[in-house]
Amino acid sequence: MTRYGRWKTISAVAGAGIAAALVIRRANRLPPGEQATSTTPRAACVSRLAQDIMAQTTQHPSLSGLSLLKDGVDAFAARLLLVRAAEVRLDLQYYIWHGDRTGTLMLEALHAAADRGVQVRLLLDDNGIAGLDKVLSALDNHPNITVRLFNPFRIRFPKAIGYLVDFHRLNQRMHNKSFTADDAVSIIGGRNIGDEYFAAGDGALFADLDVLAIGPAVDEVVEDFERYWCSPSAYPATQILPKVGTGQLERLSARSSVIESDPSARRYVERLHNLPLIRQVADGTLPMEWAPVRLLSDDPAKVLGGVADHDLLAPRLEKALGTVERELGVIAGYFVPGAEGTAQLAALARKGKQVSILTNGYACNDVAVVHAGYAPWRRALLQAGVRLYEMRADEKPQMSGRERRRGTKLGVGSSLRGTGTGSGAALRSGASTLHAKTFTVDRERLFIGSFNFDPRSIRLNTELGFIIESPTLASEVADAFKTIIPEHAFRVGLGKDGNMAWAREYSTEPLQTTEPGMGWKEHALIGLAKRLPIGWLL
Repeated sequence: MTRYGRWKTISAVAGAGIAAALVIRRANRLPPGEQATSTTPRAACVSRLAQDIMAQTTQHPSLSGLSLLKDGVDAFAARLLLVRAAEVRLDLQYYIWHGDRTGTLMLEALHAAADRGVQVRLLLDDNGIAGLDKVLSALDNHPNITVRLFNPFRIRFPKAIGYLVDFHRLNQRMHNKSFTADDAVSIIGGRNIGDEYFAAGDGALFADLDVLAIGPAVDEVVEDFERYWCSPSAYPATQILPKVGTGQLERLSARSSVIESDPSARRYVERLHNLPLIRQVADGTLPMEWAPVRLLSDDPAKVLGGVADHDLLAPRLEKALGTVERELGVIAGYFVPGAEGTAQLAALARKGKQVSILTNGYACNDVAVVHAGYAPWRRALLQAGVRLYEMRADEKPQMSGRERRRGTKLGVGSSLRGTGTGSGAALRSGASTLHAKTFTVDRERLFIGSFNFDPRSIRLNTELGFIIESPTLASEVADAFKTIIPEHAFRVGLGKDGNMAWAREYSTEPLQTTEPGMGWKEHALIGLAKRLPIGWLL
């Protein structure tokens, strides 16, 4: 080929690439969003559940009633039972919703609630609903269900194409998780909707923590949901999703029935029927901690770059948690402190404050590259005196009842619980992944929510959580570093030679001087990732 011919070919390829990019950009362009308004005035949300709870909250002025949801099955059952008990309104906001067992059962429960007249609003981040376009479109057709997608992809398949032409916008997501029934009961925390979050899957499961709340805290959740629902980034499903027929809802109902009758899910479904949570909430017999609660959340305009740094959740969370006088506990599945966070934590430890951190070890992390953002800061933290723990991946799901009860406390180890197979044996699950996000200060204040200690939570995604002023709950979570965590995690330290070492605390087993779960290939991968300028993405 002549030089002219080669340049002609290169020019043609380049021109085709530019033309394709322009077509993709045009196809990915969002229409102007339709501003939403509340479907039902809050004052109209009067139900038996709301009246029963009001009778309790009036006895505790200005305080919210709180109950930790430590076990995955109970956490799902609480949500499903509240859907079935709702009479007026259900507002759900989630980052991820899977079309698996629990995701399908929950969607069908919402469908059934709408059939009996409950107004359902479903606000989902569009990055976490893979495979659900048709069923969500069908649900949105129901007169009592409205679905909105946050920061949506215009190109539905493959969605990843959208990143090529609109990466800055699409890289910023709504990570919030909240659930509210009849403006009377809310659940917030770290769990999305999917089998791995509720100990219902056959593979690796997530250890997590939610809190059920009644009282003034619920009013704050309701108001915050409204703020997101009416934000410019929340698009009606009708503007984004393909239109479908009513047959999709019939298929949803049929699939839900199959799941409920499946022997592999029988024990799980029976647990839902036998849990007395709704009766306990209604009659006031559910053990509650009454405490001042404050909701913190990012402004939804964060994903559009319209929020000043000092108004982001991270600095407001630091201020709300207050000065650390004695001890700080951090439980974060995705812990990427960076230079600034490392310096802050190290400074506390050097001043004599007890700083304890639990995060995932490499083998437990479901996003392996996150380890590249975390690992470089371990040495500086350890040298300053920070107590550092990493979840182990060698747990066995076949545990005794007593071990299960101990392991499920605070969500740590909850994913080790067997959910049952056709023969009733425990499932052979993969490694347990820590997914909880909680902070404790001086055994007096506690944060539970969606916020990870990482750049993505700080700068990119929107987040939400409760600041709870309860020495009882804060001490319960802080005590995990003495009781539960040593059973399920390695204590990371520095050996006499100055190299990293991993040990089981309170064990006579020798130190491990090679990082658990990592061979030469994993070290090479993480070593390469450490050198890439991707820390801000993690």
